Amino acid sequence: MIDPPTMGSLVNGTPFLAADVGGTHARLALVRAGAAAGRPVEVLAFQKYDCSDHASLVDFISEFLAAHGASGVDRGVVASAGYALDDETVITTNLPWPLSIRETRERLGFADLRLVNDFEAVAYAAATLPTVETTHITGPYEALVRGPVLVLGPGTGLGAALWIPNGERPFVLATEAGHAALAANNELELALLAQLLKQHRHVTIEQVLSGPGILNLYNALAVLRGAKPVLSTPNQITAAAQTGDDALAREALEAFCGFLGSVVGDMALTYGAQGGIRLAGGVLPQIRDFLLRSDFVARYLNKGPMCAALERIPVRLVEHGQLGVVGAAHWYLH
Repeated sequence: MIDPPTMGSLVNGTPFLAADVGGTHARLALVRAGAAAGRPVEVLAFQKYDCSDHASLVDFISEFLAAHGASGVDRGVVASAGYALDDETVITTNLPWPLSIRETRERLGFADLRLVNDFEAVAYAAATLPTVETTHITGPYEALVRGPVLVLGPGTGLGAALWIPNGERPFVLATEAGHAALAANNELELALLAQLLKQHRHVTIEQVLSGPGILNLYNALAVLRGAKPVLSTPNQITAAAQTGDDALAREALEAFCGFLGSVVGDMALTYGAQGGIRLAGGVLPQIRDFLLRSDFVARYLNKGPMCAALERIPVRLVEHGQLGVVGAAHWYLH
């Protein structure tokens, strides 16, 4: 059994909980402050769950702590998409159950449980990830200047955050950029946007740049092409697109990559991400090779005279994996 820690003892290596809760998966870890240089967090135990496995976050955490003999842990941090209100409830469109940090803390009997935006957490880990652990997509191999790093990625929704250097204490600006309005940049995208507007009063970026967004694109294309959609999940669509088994699926994924390039370029210019761009999220690692062969880079650079500025920014793909829990733990410790 692990003795309940104090906040001061956490810095000295007492284990605590870090959770990364997305719309599809919940990743839970038992962590502690790292002792090695360049390794601020050590992961002692890690488990990934399907969010539909249990009826609440409390059930996941209780099962995880019991399985790892850590029932004495009473402090932790939860990284989740959404907007936190003053009463510690979270407005989120992607979780299958309501989330209240106060209720979760009280039901678990925790002395302390904090909430951090999921991509704010990912940004703390991804922005400083060694380049050898990433896939280079475009731009220089290393950043030419030390500046803000944009971290964004499509999963069940679209997350985006900005890591900002500030001496020894960098900080992260969390955003809800996925809920900004989607812009079209060619005739096909205009037609797709018009089709989506028949179903939604406000078409957001994440309504195309997410797992569900891939399905939205596929169904909208089916209407435009007068075709009958035969696939019903994002995974089916991405699989068929990559094997060449379905032309409509391939066109949907090509449209996805084009929209992604355009949006990443827009955000890079909006936030001044001269320190680099890290693409994360659950979707992109699954379509890595397709993305690298797609129009993503051409669309990313298609910003008129600002192309020269974007060419100076390294763009890299990172595996999500444990980034969320490591980043959340890093945020909590500091």
